[in-house]
Amino acid sequence: MTDERHRPRRHDLSDQPTEQLDLERLRYFTQPADGKPSTRHRRRRAVPGDPTMTGPQPTVQPPATTGSGGARGIDPQAHDAPAPTTGPTPSSPPSPSAATGGWPAPPPAGRPGRPQPERVTPRRLPPRQPVDHFHEPDNAIPVRGGEFDDPMRRAVPHRVPPRPVAAPPNVLDEDRADAGDSAEGVLDLWDDRDDPESVNPGRRDGGRTRRSGAGKSGRTRPATAGRLRKRVVLAIVLTCMLILVVGVGFVGLRAFGVFENTKDYTDAAGTADVIVDIPENSTLMDFGQILEDNDVVGSVQAFINAADGQPMSGGYYKLRTQIPAATAVEMMTDDTAHRVGRMVVPEGLQLDNKEGVDGKITPGIFQMIENATAVTVNGERIGTDVAELEQAAAQDTPEQLGVPDWARAEVQNLDGDHRRIEGLIAPGTWETIDPNDSATSILHDLITASTSRFEQWGLLEPHDSGLTPYQTLVAASVVEREVTDPDDYAKVARVILNRLDKGQRLEMDSTANYTAEVTNIDVYGEAYRADNVWNTYRIEGLPATPIGAVGERALTAVEYPTPGNWLYFVTIDRDGTTLFADTFEQHKRNREQACENQLLTTGCS
Repeated sequence: MTDERHRPRRHDLSDQPTEQLDLERLRYFTQPADGKPSTRHRRRRAVPGDPTMTGPQPTVQPPATTGSGGARGIDPQAHDAPAPTTGPTPSSPPSPSAATGGWPAPPPAGRPGRPQPERVTPRRLPPRQPVDHFHEPDNAIPVRGGEFDDPMRRAVPHRVPPRPVAAPPNVLDEDRADAGDSAEGVLDLWDDRDDPESVNPGRRDGGRTRRSGAGKSGRTRPATAGRLRKRVVLAIVLTCMLILVVGVGFVGLRAFGVFENTKDYTDAAGTADVIVDIPENSTLMDFGQILEDNDVVGSVQAFINAADGQPMSGGYYKLRTQIPAATAVEMMTDDTAHRVGRMVVPEGLQLDNKEGVDGKITPGIFQMIENATAVTVNGERIGTDVAELEQAAAQDTPEQLGVPDWARAEVQNLDGDHRRIEGLIAPGTWETIDPNDSATSILHDLITASTSRFEQWGLLEPHDSGLTPYQTLVAASVVEREVTDPDDYAKVARVILNRLDKGQRLEMDSTANYTAEVTNIDVYGEAYRADNVWNTYRIEGLPATPIGAVGERALTAVEYPTPGNWLYFVTIDRDGTTLFADTFEQHKRNREQACENQLLTTGCS
């Protein structure tokens, strides 16, 4: 082998990157020192016997000679000859001579001896495993991965660490992402782009990333508020659609009777008393639902089937719980036997009970309220009575009683008298008087509702009478009590207005009978002489309060009276025939007809 083959390969550093190189160290290994060869740091192997060789060299045994006393040695002529191939090489250890069977003999005594080389076994390293070691004087240069492990290369940091190269984008994922942007409002609804677990903390944007095509390319994109809003809007729309579909399906199934409940009780006696409140204008289905909620009937459908379309009125009913639907229908349609809190106030009715000349007692409004609310429920009496109503009407403030502004001054003037609220409760049917309410609460509700009726009838509108709203109500109450034929209301109203214009006393029998113990059309005696604020035989002008419940017809008559000059009128028979006169002489002749018919006895000739 030649010397060139055993020399370590010199790598030209000019081919290597110069980044991160220490120039001083590089100069140390590449430039010669003063007066020294440039190869002072490189080991050079030459042929045996070369005086420039450094370090121990293996001895090569030449072929034995036949000369006597000849010593084994090296031919001086072979100084420039190629190294024998039988000697040891850096890659192969020396072996014993085959001729002598031992190691080579030492050099002749005449020549300076050289130290015998030690047997060096090259270290075989596993492939591609970096090993850090130093060259020792007697060690061969190891080979690593097919090249020499040159300490110079390790001393000069000429290799640049490889830079990570970003993976090429996945074209398929890019296309899918671009195509999905137009419909990402649908696809991103189930995407995990905004999932906190998908956040990449190593990104410069704070790790705020989201996946596009999760599980495929791993490509991430920053999340945006717009996409999040799209997903929220889509979720709301889908939820509304789902609710709509479920609702329509439920209504449809219910219409076909899938959810129909026809449970019905069988015991007509029931188990307990109960007061049921049915609002006005309720349908049969509303009736059935309220009764089912109060455990009166078993189901709404059972009640509807039993009612069979019969009309029913709202209000309070005293019923029994757990009764058959047919029994409940009977109890609610038997007139007033099971009605609670219902009363019918006729026109002209007063607050107090009145006894007639025939001994018959006409119940007043207070008595009717007591009758409507007094009821026994499971052995306990509830409701109010006349005494409680009179006390509330006399002592409670006008505000507590619901008196309207246009009547509060007159009501306040009669503080302590329960008749001060006379005429403020309008006639008509009252369906919903709550038996559990107090007397004050009941009066308040009735007066408030009556005020609305009066105003609907035009009480507050301007009219031709020239009276205030409260005076109009008082005059209308007198008209209501004086005649029975509504066709005469407007004429009687004209008589009242004509007398008021002339300053003449009204002298109406109805005002004297208001405070009389016995009502009599032929007024005489104590009733005639009674000195109070209602008896128009003793006072001038209108009574202090209305003298009865005022209906719409009487109120309209006072607002728009019939034109005329009448100052007198008298009813001449029991059919209610009434005659009107402009003068007192004519009035006396009309009165004689009443005496002839025995309707009147007082003042007859």
